[in-house]
Amino acid sequence: MQINLPDVLAEVSAEFARYEQALVSNDVAVLDEQFWNNPLTLRYGVGENLYGWEAIAAFRSARPAAGLARTLENTVITTYGHDTATANTEFVRGAKRGRQSQTWVRFPQGWRIVSAHVSMMA
Repeated sequence: MQINLPDVLAEVSAEFARYEQALVSNDVAVLDEQFWNNPLTLRYGVGENLYGWEAIAAFRSARPAAGLARTLENTVITTYGHDTATANTEFVRGAKRGRQSQTWVRFPQGWRIVSAHVSMMA
């Protein structure tokens, strides 16, 4: 297996940047698009466990749109072959620090998040 093929790493890095921009600007349509539309998709959040694309989309549409700005640190994106990747980052929002991890898979319609986890640090 080839790790971090330059073209694949560039693709996933661009999708990750697109996700981050959509997150901080509350572009729900892009966020919904980037998660795999399937009951097997999951997102563990700071205060919620979401199973399936529909639950994730409902959470996104109900989430407050204020106070979303943050700074990323120590972002590591790793690709495995041509069709799988992980993206892990730390984020700072005000005085709070958190972590985010995502698993990305290439589908016929493009790269999609199949699993995500967000947590805060004490």
